[in-house]
Amino acid sequence: MKVSLVAAIGQNRELGKNNELLWHLHEDMQFFKQITTGYYVVMGRKSFESIPPKYRPLPNRVNVIISRNPEYLYRECFTCGSISDAIDLAKESGETQIFIIGGGEIYRQAMESGIVDEMFLTHVQASFPDADVHFPAYDQYKWNKETIHSFQSDSRNEYAFDIVRYEKIPG
Repeated sequence: MKVSLVAAIGQNRELGKNNELLWHLHEDMQFFKQITTGYYVVMGRKSFESIPPKYRPLPNRVNVIISRNPEYLYRECFTCGSISDAIDLAKESGETQIFIIGGGEIYRQAMESGIVDEMFLTHVQASFPDADVHFPAYDQYKWNKETIHSFQSDSRNEYAFDIVRYEKIPG
């Protein structure tokens, strides 16, 4: 099964502050919706709770929440104790791809474990010195890189950004 990761990061790998995104990028949200719809999306509890209630659970996706609390339940969602449990759940359902969608700790665990086959990173062309959550450092030489889309800032996108697909180089 392919394990994909989706994140939007600032120039210094910033992800968020106070459990919120640091920007509003309409086209990035559309891309996120397009590539994750119909798949399992795996996220930490805090990331899940940061989604505005009217969008929870994310529609047309199987939402899997990673929590240390096995009694954490939310309607129409699965709760797992680890990323590997979430992967097993998806495999048992016959899935061929899942998306890890945050937050910082879940990204760190996924990257450190080496399970990520592909990343879709939105590189926001701005820095956010007051961010309190960052994407983990990664060795860019272990990934093939392809820019999928580039956007300038406009009325719907607060900052310019590039959406880049990274594919892990075997070995």
